[in-house]
Amino acid sequence: MPDELDVLERHPKTSEPGELMRPHNMTCFGCGPESPHGLHLEMYAGEGFSVDAKMPVQQWMEGGPGVIHGGILSSAFDDVMGMTPRLIGPAAVTAHLQVDFLQPIPVGKTLHLHAEILGKQRRKIYVEGVAHLGDPDRPVARANGLFVQIDVRAHFADHVENSAKAAEYLGGKPQL
Repeated sequence: MPDELDVLERHPKTSEPGELMRPHNMTCFGCGPESPHGLHLEMYAGEGFSVDAKMPVQQWMEGGPGVIHGGILSSAFDDVMGMTPRLIGPAAVTAHLQVDFLQPIPVGKTLHLHAEILGKQRRKIYVEGVAHLGDPDRPVARANGLFVQIDVRAHFADHVENSAKAAEYLGGKPQL
């Protein structure tokens, strides 16, 4: 992380601490309630520049026998950490994500995820994530990520027509 960081300010229109945050989009794999095969994470704004979520580790998430698949855990971190930029302003996308798997995470348990912005420099946002099974002092995984703020319309312009919600995003225009 760079030495010189921007001063962080909570965006005036963001969720208040303890409030449910709206999904990235309704069909987002991580937080979209309309994603047919998604994680359906409900994320809550935390104090300062943090976001929290809980995720039941279900049987369909199994990787090794009786434990979560590492890709599912990585997806959950990506989504929770990717929600933190909304606390300070414009949307951001993942540029880099690193996950450290500290302990096996059993199917049938509830995973608690916490993400916090460590700093920002221009468009780059540095975020840390931690996961535990109910005891914050005993993490089962950690993650670090770099997110880059974007102009949403420009960033997704060439791909929005592929979305399940293309008509909504394109203002009711029919798909080509």
